[in-house]
Amino acid sequence: MRNSRVVGVLLVALAMLPHAGSAALAATHPAAPAQTEAQAAEQRIQTLQAALQISPAQMPQWTSFAQAMRDNASATDALFRNRATSAATMNAADNMKSYASVARAYADNTQKLSDAFQTLYAALSDQQKQTADTMFRQQATEQAGTKK
Repeated sequence: MRNSRVVGVLLVALAMLPHAGSAALAATHPAAPAQTEAQAAEQRIQTLQAALQISPAQMPQWTSFAQAMRDNASATDALFRNRATSAATMNAADNMKSYASVARAYADNTQKLSDAFQTLYAALSDQQKQTADTMFRQQATEQAGTKK
């Protein structure tokens, strides 16, 4: 029972890139009590580190991966703050250009995160890999289910 609860929490944690929706919501609805991406990333980092039981020998790879998560969160926060600040005065063409810029940055950040995770994954034990594999599969399945 506890294992399924931990996996459930980790599924949320595995959305390793910042959540654009929460940043956009916070920027457009300042009164909404939303976490910053940096705060959410720190929670995901801590939860994932505990679930994978990162060993001292794995810390260099983990530290690089965690920093990539932090960098992505910071970059996404800034992008959405800037977009939200400008949205009211953008024409449709500028809005689309801004959206394309955010999408490019998101893709670049995803690649950086993937590269850092590849290095970490290579350093994981077989049990840790199995845990990560299961968590990622479950997250992908849940995400596919919510998009129907």
